[in-house]
Amino acid sequence: ITRQNGSIVSDRQGVATPFAMMALQERMAFFVQPGDEVYEGMVVGENARADDMDVNVTKEKQLNNIRSSTSEILEKMTPPRDMTLEECLEFAREDECVEVTPAKIRIRKVELEQNLRARAASRLKRQNE
Repeated sequence: ITRQNGSIVSDRQGVATPFAMMALQERMAFFVQPGDEVYEGMVVGENARADDMDVNVTKEKQLNNIRSSTSEILEKMTPPRDMTLEECLEFAREDECVEVTPAKIRIRKVELEQNLRARAASRLKRQNE
């Protein structure tokens, strides 16, 4: 069975922030929550569309002199989708792999760097023509 939706892939290493995730949550279902460590090539969610999308989930809010409570932001966020090992194996496409550590189960792209993934995809597209 091939899934219809694409993956949301982190385009850089860092810590997922609520600011970045709030802006993106309407378009996707997340597998990570604010405060989780992410790295380039890590699948952080499921796209509503069929294609993969690279996003910056580590984007920080610009600091200004106005104070606001971040707890209000976290209350509005939908909880991340926790997947079992079997669900991760089912979810992963041929260009993705499942990474299992004692603490976490993650899905990541086989090719971590964004520009190398794009080159490989265009090469594959030319071969299929």
